[in-house]
Amino acid sequence: MKNRINQLLEEVNQLVAANPDELESLRIKYLSKKGEVSALFNDFRNVANEEKREIGQLLNELKNAAQDKINELKETFNGSTDTEQKTDLTRSADPIKLGTRHPLSLVKHEIIEIFSRIGFTIAEGPEIEDDWHVFGALNFAPEHPARDMQDTFFIEQNPDVLLRTHTSSVQSHIMVQQKPPIRKLFPGRVYRNEAISYRAHCFFHQVEGLYIDKDVSFADLKQALMYFAKEMFGADTQIRLRPSYFPFTEPSAEMDISCNLCGGKGCPFCKHTGWVEILGCGMVDPNVLENCGIDSKIYSGYAFGMGVERITNLKYQVKDLRMFSENNVRFLEQFQSAY
Repeated sequence: MKNRINQLLEEVNQLVAANPDELESLRIKYLSKKGEVSALFNDFRNVANEEKREIGQLLNELKNAAQDKINELKETFNGSTDTEQKTDLTRSADPIKLGTRHPLSLVKHEIIEIFSRIGFTIAEGPEIEDDWHVFGALNFAPEHPARDMQDTFFIEQNPDVLLRTHTSSVQSHIMVQQKPPIRKLFPGRVYRNEAISYRAHCFFHQVEGLYIDKDVSFADLKQALMYFAKEMFGADTQIRLRPSYFPFTEPSAEMDISCNLCGGKGCPFCKHTGWVEILGCGMVDPNVLENCGIDSKIYSGYAFGMGVERITNLKYQVKDLRMFSENNVRFLEQFQSAY
C-alpha cells in the first residue's frame, strides 16, 4: 500500500487541467467517495497493526496534497472567469441607476394590503367588456347617460363591446361565477371619454370592493371604510357619509375624510370645508343580486369604489393628474425612497 500511496502522491503533484470540466473529472477521480484516495482509506482496515501509524500519516498527506492541488487549479480558473466578467465592453460607462415604483402602484398596493387584513382577496377581469357586465347587470337603465358615445369608448361603433368604464364589471363576473359569501377587491384600469386636463383623464385606475353574505348591513360598510381611512391617512382621520345615488347600490353614499392637511380646520385644498371626498359606496341593489343569480331575500351586501389617482393626490399632494402618465423622470424619482 505504501508504494501505491507514493505513486498517487507523485501523480497528484503533477496534475494539470485545461478547463473547469477537466478539473472536475480529476476531483472525481481522486477525491470522490469512489475515488482513488477513498479506496485506499477503505483498504486501511487490512493494514497490519504495526504499520497503521505510518500508513495513516501517508494517507492523510496524500489526501491533503490532492485537495490543495485541486483548490490551486480551481483558483486559476476562477481568476480567469472574473477577468472576463469585468471586461464587458457592452456596458455603459455611466453607472446604471435603479428605477422606482410608480406612485400609483405604491398607493394601489397599500390599499390592497389594508383591505387584505380584513379578509378581502383580489379578483381581476378584462378591460374590453360587453354591455351586460358593465351596465346591464349593474342596474343601469337603457337610457342612462353612461351608455352614450360621449361618455364611453365603444369598440368599432359596436354598442355591445366597449372599454370598461369602472371595475364594477368584474363584480358582475364574480357574482355570476361564485356563490356567497363573497369578499373581493377589484383593482384595475378603466376608461372614459373625457377631455384630458389637470383634474381628468381618459384613463385612470380604480379599486372597488364587494362583500356579500347573510345579514350584511350598512354598519358593516361604515366600519370597514372607517378602518381603511384611519390606516391610510392616520389614526386621527374622521369620516363623513353623505347620501348619493348610484344605479347599482341602494342606499348609496359618498364618503369624505377630514382634510389631512389642515386636520379639518379648513384650507384651500379642502375649499375651507375641512372635508375631502375620496370614494362612493352603498348597499348592493337587490336588482343587481337577482340579475347575477343571487337570492336577494337571503343575501345582502355592500360595495365601494375609489380612484387610485384621487387617493394618491391626497397622500402625496400631486395636483396634476397628467403627471402620472407622462413618464417625467424627475417626478418619478421623488418616490425612490417609498419602497
